[in-house]
Amino acid sequence: TVLEGLEPVRKRPGMYIGATSSSGLHHLIWEVVDNGIDEAMAGYATEITLTLMPNSLVEISDNGRGIPVGIHKATGVSALETVLTKLHAGAKFGEGGGYKVSGGLHGVGVSVVNALSEYLKAEVHRDGKIWLQEYKRGNPVKKAKAVGTTKKIGTVITFKPDPQIFTELEFDWGKILDRLRQQAYLTKSITIKASDRRPGHREKDYK
Repeated sequence: TVLEGLEPVRKRPGMYIGATSSSGLHHLIWEVVDNGIDEAMAGYATEITLTLMPNSLVEISDNGRGIPVGIHKATGVSALETVLTKLHAGAKFGEGGGYKVSGGLHGVGVSVVNALSEYLKAEVHRDGKIWLQEYKRGNPVKKAKAVGTTKKIGTVITFKPDPQIFTELEFDWGKILDRLRQQAYLTKSITIKASDRRPGHREKDYK
């Protein structure tokens, strides 16, 4: 199901993430992590890894099925690009094939993260290949393409929040750990690993 593009998100970000202050900034992380939680709740993912890097970059990976990369019949572009550029185009909204249970707050998901990021990279490990697509402020730089082979499965999302949107860009390690601890406690069979690679390197695992 595809409802609309991303321009409304950039015009009215508060409608989608609540605020453009610290709470909205962290909401970007919750949306991506929740995609991995949904894969775990559906019985596919067992591990989520979150890495905070310098310059407000965040990398979040899971070992779920990997976002599909085939051509989406309703949009004519890859399913990966559709999920990243169309609101309500993810598995939560599909007829029949959607998640039975979802950990997401309201399911706007990674397309909103993409819309509100200065830069986003999606890397999918699926069907023996590594698929890659990069975006700038919600717009694809190029089409999704295979860039290598892999024995892994899963999705890696790397993003940098847009300073044109957010009033602050500093992530709060403690707030992130509190949320990850709750998610790990509530979700069976998931291990969540967090790493802060900013000055004063810190790591924490939750099971």
